Amino acid sequence: MKAKFYIFIFSALLLVTSCSLDNFDEPNAMFSGNIVYNGEAIPVARNQVRFQLWQPGYALTAPIDVAIAQDGSYSSRLFTGEYKLSFVPGQGPFRTPTDTIFFELTGDKAMDIEVTPYHMIRNSQFSYTAGSVNASCAVEQIITGADAKTVERVTLIINRTLFVDANSGGEGSLAQVDAADLSDLDNINMSVEIPSDPKKPDQNYIFARIGVKIAGIEDMIYTQVQKIEF
Repeated sequence: MKAKFYIFIFSALLLVTSCSLDNFDEPNAMFSGNIVYNGEAIPVARNQVRFQLWQPGYALTAPIDVAIAQDGSYSSRLFTGEYKLSFVPGQGPFRTPTDTIFFELTGDKAMDIEVTPYHMIRNSQFSYTAGSVNASCAVEQIITGADAKTVERVTLIINRTLFVDANSGGEGSLAQVDAADLSDLDNINMSVEIPSDPKKPDQNYIFARIGVKIAGIEDMIYTQVQKIEF
């Protein structure tokens, strides 16, 4: 009889716990925006650059990681409350705000985060000729003086999927080429042959973007992805 009683109590506790879990509130506010320089989004490699959110006074001490999409945007669904935002040291092809950013989330919130890139890619052009993608661009130095950094390489990357960066080789037929001559950063030209892909022999388009690797910085800065039809 006692055994049946204890089983009943245990089952009731499980039911209450289950109901409590089912009734647990989900995050109800969308926090979104772009990483920008003078209002222009900074494209990066997909999910490679992150910042962290902390909720002061909350029982959990681990930060919330927010990954930046390849077009420079971000989004994260959160609980309402007060937050502080900071970048992971060494993340991104830019100089981040030196101070922690504090904000309050009372509902959906859009907020662009201003950074200062070491360089920006300007006047990018893409074209298709005889089985190859051609590209040209200029690279503008933004940060000068003691904190300036040099350009290590400029790369043209193509891929058969929309996700294009130096790490995306596993997601489609990938090819890339580095600029042979960086003596004139105002006039950089590259061309890469489109590799054959037996899985998609009839695909008549390719995605391309240009990336710039900055000396001493792991993350590259990119152009927005361009779709090239042929």
